[in-house]
Amino acid sequence: MPRKDSVVDGEEISLFQAAMRDVAPLSASDKIVSGGIKASPFPRKNKSQENATSEDALTDYVFIEIEAGDEWSFVRPGMPHQTLRRLRRGHWRIQDSLDLHGYTRDEARQTLGAFLDICVQQKFRCVRVIHGKGLSSRNRDPVLKTSVGNWLMQCSDVLAFCQAKPEDGGGGAILILLKSKV
Repeated sequence: MPRKDSVVDGEEISLFQAAMRDVAPLSASDKIVSGGIKASPFPRKNKSQENATSEDALTDYVFIEIEAGDEWSFVRPGMPHQTLRRLRRGHWRIQDSLDLHGYTRDEARQTLGAFLDICVQQKFRCVRVIHGKGLSSRNRDPVLKTSVGNWLMQCSDVLAFCQAKPEDGGGGAILILLKSKV
């Protein structure tokens, strides 16, 4: 003998199916409903950590490999590409310059970090670093060119950089746009 509960359940199911007969399913949505789990915030950096451009903050990790004849440039994410175009065209005058010819990689890293620190303190906006083309290095590879570019990408004060115009050093130099400090 069937139980009364199963008869009621069967009747409810048939009533529900009859009520839903003309209903069409909703299309899939791109929205995701969060489950109420909140991510913990990232810890803030000290001011000294944020603005560190000294040689201790610069690593030799290679972000981008380039060949001897390649022209390369960088613009910090979030910056308009017009900034890079203006830097290439000489919108900002070069306020200081550093020549790294004859330096080893470690010497160049230390000197570049100190140079950038001084430029930021003096509120320079555009500077030039001459790294050379690597013509006298083994295999004629631009060792400092690659290293300087990768170090500059790590500096938070560097907004953009690009190869200098021929009259400013061409493929052996790089123009750097620094943050403007108020």
